Amino acid sequence: MGEFELIRNYFAAAPCAQGGEGVALGIGDDCALLALPPGEQLAISTDTLVAGVHFPDVCDPFLLGQRALAVSASDLAAMGARPVAFTLALTLSQVDAEWLKAFTQGLNRMAQECSLRLVGGDTTRGPLSLTLTVFGAVPAGQALTRSGAREGDLLCVGGALGDGAGALSLVLNQRIAEPSVAEPLLARYWSPQPQLALGQALRGKATAALDISDGLLADCGHIAQASGVRLVVEHERLPLSEPLLKLLDLPSARQAAVSGGDDYVLAFTLPPEHLAGLLDTGWPVQVIGRVAHGSGVALVDADGQDITPSSRGYQHFRSEP
Repeated sequence: MGEFELIRNYFAAAPCAQGGEGVALGIGDDCALLALPPGEQLAISTDTLVAGVHFPDVCDPFLLGQRALAVSASDLAAMGARPVAFTLALTLSQVDAEWLKAFTQGLNRMAQECSLRLVGGDTTRGPLSLTLTVFGAVPAGQALTRSGAREGDLLCVGGALGDGAGALSLVLNQRIAEPSVAEPLLARYWSPQPQLALGQALRGKATAALDISDGLLADCGHIAQASGVRLVVEHERLPLSEPLLKLLDLPSARQAAVSGGDDYVLAFTLPPEHLAGLLDTGWPVQVIGRVAHGSGVALVDADGQDITPSSRGYQHFRSEP
């Protein structure tokens, strides 16, 4: 099967590639055309996932398709953007019809859940990797960024932390657990749910935001640096799920929450006056700390003592000691 036949059979024919709101021209020409209403800005983000680095070399292609798009769409949530479209550049070692069928089914399911339309991409031969670019729309001047946190703001997250790291130990067969524990954790890993609606609800309220992909402390460091403030995370307020606490002891669960990564929930800073309104509306806002004068990120215990671990999260190209 040639490249163009592969694209035509498995991607151009997918339901998520049939156009929709904001897509003036999709797959079939040299470029796609996106049409945004007046007064909106285009939000763009690109992620590359490599076999053996971001996912196991051997894994379920359906689940991989879901995960690949979800982690990219999470960047749109972090900016408060409305999803519009995405492209996929897929590198394959060989053409496997069954693998491609399952992969596109998973990709399409997540695309429909996130209201994203496939508008183009590329295929090539080589070690398995996926590069996805997502496009979203946000009212001009209302995008959430990392640079607006102010002293006195609350530090919040959009849900439980550490489930992604806990699940990874199951994915890699480092741990085993009964289905009631394993299944919800594995669902968080293979099918993360981008907090798109929450991101849009935070427009005009949150002063800074991002999604947690590399670990709470590492990612909050980006807000601290961009905003010129210090973020203080309170150890006792970390939200931990019941399945994670059944898989790991409390110290290990907390370590997974602060440095494990792969959670894809939003972390954001919020003026205190906005908290009650968000909670009353039912948004899953968890206060875990505060914004203070200074720089960097600190993890503190119940007595306010600094207990920040040396390992704060995942980094590519980390220098070996």
